[in-house]
Amino acid sequence: MSNPEQAWRTAYRHPGPWDQHLPPLSMAAAFDESAKRMGPAPLLDFLGRHYSYAETLDGANRVACGLAALGYGPGDRIGLFLPNVPHYVAAYYGILKLGATVVNFSPLYSVEELRAQVEDSGTRLLFTLSATALLPTALKVLEASSLERLVVGSVAGALPAAKSLLYRMFKGREVAERPKDPRILAFSQLIANDGTCTTPHIDPEKHLALIQYTGGTTGVPKGAMLTHQNLSANARQVARLDPDVGTTHDKVLGVLPFFHVFANTCVLNRTVITGGEIVMLPRFDGAQALDAINRTRPQALPGVPTMFQALLDHPKMAKTDWSSVKYCISGGAPLPAELKARFEAATGARLLEGYGLSESSGVVSANPYQAEGKAGTIGQPIIATRVRLVDKEDPRQPAADGEPGEIVLAGPQIMQGYWDRPETDDSTFCIDAAGGRWLRTGDVGQIDEDGFIRIVDRLKDMIAVGGFKVFPKHIEDVLYRHPAVKETLVVGMPDPYRGEVPRAYVALNEDAEPITGEALHTWLNPQLGKHERVDAVVIRDKLPKTMIGKLSRKDLLLEIAAQG
Repeated sequence: MSNPEQAWRTAYRHPGPWDQHLPPLSMAAAFDESAKRMGPAPLLDFLGRHYSYAETLDGANRVACGLAALGYGPGDRIGLFLPNVPHYVAAYYGILKLGATVVNFSPLYSVEELRAQVEDSGTRLLFTLSATALLPTALKVLEASSLERLVVGSVAGALPAAKSLLYRMFKGREVAERPKDPRILAFSQLIANDGTCTTPHIDPEKHLALIQYTGGTTGVPKGAMLTHQNLSANARQVARLDPDVGTTHDKVLGVLPFFHVFANTCVLNRTVITGGEIVMLPRFDGAQALDAINRTRPQALPGVPTMFQALLDHPKMAKTDWSSVKYCISGGAPLPAELKARFEAATGARLLEGYGLSESSGVVSANPYQAEGKAGTIGQPIIATRVRLVDKEDPRQPAADGEPGEIVLAGPQIMQGYWDRPETDDSTFCIDAAGGRWLRTGDVGQIDEDGFIRIVDRLKDMIAVGGFKVFPKHIEDVLYRHPAVKETLVVGMPDPYRGEVPRAYVALNEDAEPITGEALHTWLNPQLGKHERVDAVVIRDKLPKTMIGKLSRKDLLLEIAAQG
């Protein structure tokens, strides 16, 4: 262990020691243990309808037995093309109990995106809903791929009685008819059994639990292979960050989509392991989320920065009682310091920035819940996680002292590799002098003496300006200091003399004083180094975002290219 690493381990500010042991644990066993312990206690609150641990366990057992009766078993890939609904939780844990592998698919996927990932993963069966936004897409993929079956759930059946009636009254707008086809099975048919069947022994460290596709920002999306131990370890790592777990009723507002690794770990798996309750909303809607805070009094709210901004901007914000909410965890994208300060002042909750990737099961580092953190950082490595910096050009070498380097990771939550792409291992992992394997993140950062990590930028986002490397994030951080700037992305544009030149795109706060792009350009450039100065600031009504609300540099570049 290097002396700097020893220093920050000593300065670790999270509850308990850094070097904690996380014995092998399957997600199926973790779910069974919590259900046995919690029994009638609520696990899910879905728009006012409560599902207990015992009820959810029964549903998962019935899913496992129903799938087994259809001939599915260990090693099969089974997909979830679902929003946040109770069907997701029962199907997810039922698949894991069966020893099969879950494949998460975004409900926002087009036919071609879904078809491509179904084929890449070898998904045999797909769970979805009888919703017009989902079922027609799934049906087209069933016809155009090697997918064998669909299992189709009903949203109305998961709602409280009054809401279920209203949903059925207006079903023509939102519900698609399930065709009569032997390949298509109703969810209710699948679980029409007593939940008693033999399930296999699961080796947590070898058995693949989840294939989680990356966002594809660097090319074709790849499926991160995560074992049961990867997932259960990360859920336990995250749970042990919270000093209140075990002392109060643990209630989390689940508005992040479960198909994304952030919510999968920080909302679903983590809360199941702690025996807590998830206030589950189908998707993020500002009014619905604020109403849920008033109605259910949650203690925690994980989200992405654009979500917290949307809550601040919503008219219902002023009438929302935030007194129960202690911690809001921000991930998925950099958290602007100005947004953190405004949100904390408005709510009284702590807004804590963390960091993770699909390849790390969700979480790598976090700022402490109670001890003093450091704004502008992604916090300290969570328990049992090692982080170091390597040379940006040669990952076999450590970064020079005091210089930024590529962040590499090791720990029990790190993926096994990419599904069916062993040829990528050499560029995905690097090997240290002792033979240890480290995940390369592609993120450039610095680590201080207390172990707090500061992201400088992404290697692939760097802009080459006349031989100098320019980090877009630095320019974006300066722009966020202007009171009119709500969101910003900086990209490199072709330049005949310098190769590339930075250009800033911004969306403005609705209540800000009017300002032009030229005025922002004049304000910005004197605060930057000569090689960092932008050629223009372009004001847009909005900037493109990913399916979970992250600002999308990739989509912005595609839009710019399409405009010529």
